[in-house]
Amino acid sequence: MNETETATPLKISVIGCGYLGAVHASAMAEIGHTVFGLDVDKERINTLSRGVAPFHEPGFNEVLSRNVGRGNLAFTMDYDDLANCDVHFLALGTPQRDEGLGADLSYIDSALSALTPGLHARGGRTTLVVGKSTVPVGTARHIDERLSTIPGVKLIWNPEFLREGFAVEDTLSPDRLVYGVADTEDAEKEIAVLDAVYESLLDKDIPRRVYNFESAELVKVSANSFLATKISFINAVSELCDITGADVTHVAEAIGMDDRIGSKFLRAGIGFGGGCLPKDLRGLISRAGELGAVDSFAFLRDIDAINTGRRDYVLRLARRLLGGDLEGRRITVLGVAFKPDTDDVRDSPALDIALRLFAEGAHVTITDPASLENVRKRYPSMRSKESAQEALRDAELVLLLTEWNEYKNLDPVATGEIVSRKAIVDGRNVLDLARWRGAGWETVALGRP
Repeated sequence: MNETETATPLKISVIGCGYLGAVHASAMAEIGHTVFGLDVDKERINTLSRGVAPFHEPGFNEVLSRNVGRGNLAFTMDYDDLANCDVHFLALGTPQRDEGLGADLSYIDSALSALTPGLHARGGRTTLVVGKSTVPVGTARHIDERLSTIPGVKLIWNPEFLREGFAVEDTLSPDRLVYGVADTEDAEKEIAVLDAVYESLLDKDIPRRVYNFESAELVKVSANSFLATKISFINAVSELCDITGADVTHVAEAIGMDDRIGSKFLRAGIGFGGGCLPKDLRGLISRAGELGAVDSFAFLRDIDAINTGRRDYVLRLARRLLGGDLEGRRITVLGVAFKPDTDDVRDSPALDIALRLFAEGAHVTITDPASLENVRKRYPSMRSKESAQEALRDAELVLLLTEWNEYKNLDPVATGEIVSRKAIVDGRNVLDLARWRGAGWETVALGRP
């Protein structure tokens, strides 16, 4: 038996095969379970069934293809295929609603409605439903009441803590496992079932914490909102650094040495994005307001405003470097994914900046190692190039907005021979400014003199 495999394999389903669900399904198969992944997107299911990753995530394609190949991981659109599963993971998206800041729970609601007939058909056999989705506090309690009418069915809320770019690692070797359970006499039985799912992880002494539903729900959104607060705080400090001549990297280094604060998430730049931090921050603001705690969480609105304001700040820098008018100016954007090692462009500050430059009449060329296809589907008129060298040709201004290694490691001398004007904005504070300035570049980094 592989050291990562569990000694007690189970039949598991993962409902929702987007980023979270597809990785979780593959990881559960990797540790030895028989897993069915279900989604309503036919193209996605067909792609996953071939053992091909439908999105960019380091290490995922290998785990996916290996387990599809050995036959313990399959994908389906039919809930009848889940009839013999002992555990059902809910990994549905909870995007921000079109109106307001709160989370859209319609995907979870639809999945539960479709799953319920199969749960009844099990005739009272113990079945565990496990929530992985990030939801407003109080959601699990409502779902538990809904499922309590079905004999044998129990609910645990088990929030995910995945970092895009590290999702496989974070699933197979998480820094903690959190269970949210109902306060009932038989809670230990359902805990034991989820322990069996994660047996090989628990054998590695990964911490496991058991809380009530509400605590487990709040862990994820609170963690993301706290990380967002750290990012926006150092970005606010970087504006003071620009005004006064201080260097934000020095300020961040020194305060990060305080073990009460820590150095992570203290790098100033263009702000956070993606499918989690912005949505979870706004969702917590919304839910706090619904529960009467609006004043206590009012500061999170400022955190959100600071973050989105960073995008305006970069546009102001671009106008200044180009003499005040962007109309017809040739600008190259290096990186449009919200972070490196992903093709995710959801709420990407880099992509938003590129679109705003385009809207002001600039001739924008974007490049990115992974996300161009996603951008082309949504914005076919956006000019894009596969290679950085192609994208940089004849540029009057370069914006480094996603810190992919290939952009961090560009040679300023060779790059200077491609562009028409040596001017660059380091939106992620990753360049050796002395080296670039020594090669004749006009270089602006956020919060650095």
